[in-house]
Amino acid sequence: MTNSLLKSAYLASGCFWGTEYWFKRTKGIIATEVGYCGGTLEQPSYEEVSTGKTGHAETVKVDYNPQIISYKNILKLFFETHDPTQIDRQGPDIGTQYRSAIFYQDEDEKAIALDLIKILEATKLKVVTEISPFTKFWKAEDYHQSYYSKTGQIPYCHVYKKKF
Repeated sequence: MTNSLLKSAYLASGCFWGTEYWFKRTKGIIATEVGYCGGTLEQPSYEEVSTGKTGHAETVKVDYNPQIISYKNILKLFFETHDPTQIDRQGPDIGTQYRSAIFYQDEDEKAIALDLIKILEATKLKVVTEISPFTKFWKAEDYHQSYYSKTGQIPYCHVYKKKF
C-alpha cells in the first residue's frame, strides 16, 4: 500500500491525548499526530494555545486507510469517545481549545458529519460540535505525541459510550 491511498481526518474533542488514545487502537488507522487547528496564530505552541486566545482547538490528525475504515466510522468513534454536548470543554478541561470540532476537507465529509449529528440529535442530544472547513494543522510538540502510549496511563475524560 502506498501513502497515496491514505486519507486524513482532523478532529478535536477535548484534550488531544484522550482523542488520540482511542484512534491509535482502531483497525484501519495508520498513524496519528496531535496538534492544533482552527486558530489564527501561525505555528502556535502549547503554551499559546492553552491560553484560549489563539482560536485553536487541540486536534488529532488521523491518517487512515479508507479501504479498511470509512470516514463515517471514524466520526462515529469520534462522537462515541467524547461528550459532543459540552461547550468549550471536555470533562475537567475548560476553554475554547477543548471544544468539539470536525475540520472537514470537502463537502462529502461535511455532509457525513451533519448526517451523524442529525442522528444524535434525534436521540435528544444537543450536539454543539463545530463543523468547520479545514485550513491548517500545526503539529504539537514532541512530548505531546502518543502521550498515553508513553506514560502507560488511560484517558481521564474520554470514555467510550455507544451512541450509534
